[in-house]
Amino acid sequence: MAPKQDIELRLNYKRTFLIGFAFFGILLLWQVYDSWCPTFLTDIFARRMYGISSAQLKAGEPEKILNVQWLVGIIMACDNLAALILLPIFGVLSDRTKTPIGKRMPYILTGTFVAAVAFPFVPLFFHRNQIGGMVAMMAIVLIFMMMYRNPAVALMPDITPKPLRAKANGIINIMGYLGGAFATVLGIFLKLSDYINASDEARKVWTIELPFLIASVLMVISALVLFFTVRENEIHEQMKEEMEAGERLAAIATPVDDDGPMSRENRTMLLAILGAEFLWFMSDNAIGTYIGNYVIYYLNSVSSATMVLTIAGGLASVLGFAIAGGIADKIGRKWTISIGLGLTFLALVLMCFVSPTGIEAANAAHGEFSFPAVLYAVWVVKGFGMALVHNCSFPMVVELCSSKKIGQFTGYYYAASMSAQTVTPILLGLIFNRTRAWRTLPVYACVLTVLSFLVFTALVKNIKARKVENVVGLEALDGD
Repeated sequence: MAPKQDIELRLNYKRTFLIGFAFFGILLLWQVYDSWCPTFLTDIFARRMYGISSAQLKAGEPEKILNVQWLVGIIMACDNLAALILLPIFGVLSDRTKTPIGKRMPYILTGTFVAAVAFPFVPLFFHRNQIGGMVAMMAIVLIFMMMYRNPAVALMPDITPKPLRAKANGIINIMGYLGGAFATVLGIFLKLSDYINASDEARKVWTIELPFLIASVLMVISALVLFFTVRENEIHEQMKEEMEAGERLAAIATPVDDDGPMSRENRTMLLAILGAEFLWFMSDNAIGTYIGNYVIYYLNSVSSATMVLTIAGGLASVLGFAIAGGIADKIGRKWTISIGLGLTFLALVLMCFVSPTGIEAANAAHGEFSFPAVLYAVWVVKGFGMALVHNCSFPMVVELCSSKKIGQFTGYYYAASMSAQTVTPILLGLIFNRTRAWRTLPVYACVLTVLSFLVFTALVKNIKARKVENVVGLEALDGD
């Protein structure tokens, strides 16, 4: 009889792909949220502070657009502050939940359906210039997406042995980026800048309502696909031996013991990863939050260019997610992440030199400038680099716990990212208000990316998992 450690570990690609439908719904909704809501807030605060739309303000006194960004940052940060509190709570609750449909699925289904119902009301209240209703709907969406997000992300490590999680996370993230792609394609055809630049009488609510409606419908469909194809309790029973083998093969300094305190080496590793993660999310979220306003109000370009940027970066990210697990197998997760941060820094340095171009003939009627093509290269390199980072960082965190605490450690991962996303919109908004310069955006992101690189490379050990025999080919697509 072969010893236990020689058990053959297999990554079931079909099942991992189906689990990815959870992440499909997450990124689909957040792409719409992050692409539209900061501009909604900019426009509605311009009306409250100056009595005119942001388009009129841009034409007359464009520097005042920067004055409202700190308010935009506060609203966006309040959402993330709620997430910082709620994600760990739902992680621990789902760890302790036992139901006939599993411990994660009740939270996934409830969060999906409530968020999907509330989401289309966000642009409706904006169109009616009702800031209270709009922010309330944003808050409801956020709360129930937090109920959904932690359990949905924890589902993959629940049923994937530790040495296989980097490759599985690549598949999960590719599915997520496909969800984001749906949102970006909508943004190309339903141009937010056309709505913002139009007079109040010419603004058509369906231009901004359709992306939110479609996102809600697709999110519900993705949750139903997940529910009907992934039988959580059954898979847990089938995977017991493989999960135990994965524990023995984990890339950690000392073995995990849930009944005793966390070892000093593992705790240091966890805090270093979370600290670096906080810094790179400070950088990445700054770009994600303000890029729409940067394009519309600084580059004075059409908003659909932001969506094309997102697609270019998304395609590069898909490539990064596809190969990150293989790179990590060869050089370790630490150096894979470090390479990703280095590439991201180089891209952001290039962005520092981008400036508005001349007016394009096709857009002369709107006074819109042509879009600087160099930004596409920036987004491709940044997208690939951050894919290497995100693909390997989450598996490194959940590597440091057993299956009993995956939701809790997923909460730690998201506590670091959401605390960063709470701080960075407010901080950068205040910096904009001081500097009155959109060029601050890439400089700010550059500094934080360098700091994350220094923290991560200095404090995180490169512990490689022992080699495992992974089933490939048609056999890997077998059912459960």
